[in-house]
Amino acid sequence: MRRFFKLVLVLAIMASTGYGLYRVGENTRIGQRMFSPHIENFRKQAWAELSARQLTPGMPVFIRIFKQSSELELWLKGQKGWELYRTIEICNWSGKLGPKLKEGDRQSPEGFYTVTKSRLNPNSRHHLSFNLGFPNRYDRSLGRTGSFLMVHGGCSSIGCYAVRDHQVEVVYRLVEAALNNGQQAVRVHAFPFRMHQAALDRQKGSKWHGFWSMLKRGYDEFEDNREVPRVRVANKSYVIN
Repeated sequence: MRRFFKLVLVLAIMASTGYGLYRVGENTRIGQRMFSPHIENFRKQAWAELSARQLTPGMPVFIRIFKQSSELELWLKGQKGWELYRTIEICNWSGKLGPKLKEGDRQSPEGFYTVTKSRLNPNSRHHLSFNLGFPNRYDRSLGRTGSFLMVHGGCSSIGCYAVRDHQVEVVYRLVEAALNNGQQAVRVHAFPFRMHQAALDRQKGSKWHGFWSMLKRGYDEFEDNREVPRVRVANKSYVIN
């Protein structure tokens, strides 16, 4: 009987602190937060929508982020090529338009990043998260520093891109499925705004105009050809193939 009351007490404490039974797919386990039927139902609806559009988890994924409009585009590659599956609201990002420069500047990064299996974090305190891989080779060539720059759940940010838990559930699971199905890395392109020429021209007075012009070449390559460009770094610059 005493053990029973101890168990009840432990479960009560776990519930009050956000820990408890957590369901992932069809499995139930002790995890970071209480099982949310809302999140689970949202994921099931998303999977049904995928099926209706002849898309499936495991297809290649490509992500574009736009700071100014607080949008995350989730693209899947089906039989007809890259298809925009969903545009998701970024409920919080930090800093202002422009790249991240150093650890602690509370700036969300801009540039061309990749997510590999090792950068997935299913045990994140933000429900789910994945690391963008900042600093990448370009950032390091300029001496830029920072760590743990993520796309994650919740709506708090000190340099990350935050989306609501039910949305990150879908983004994360599709990224995870693509990587488990053979995609070596999911590319994430983070832009200050939609890189139309008129939008870039309005920024001619910005010290980041040259940097953004370089990013625009990657943006244009996808817009014009619907192929994710190969990006390399040479002479402290992004080179778009």
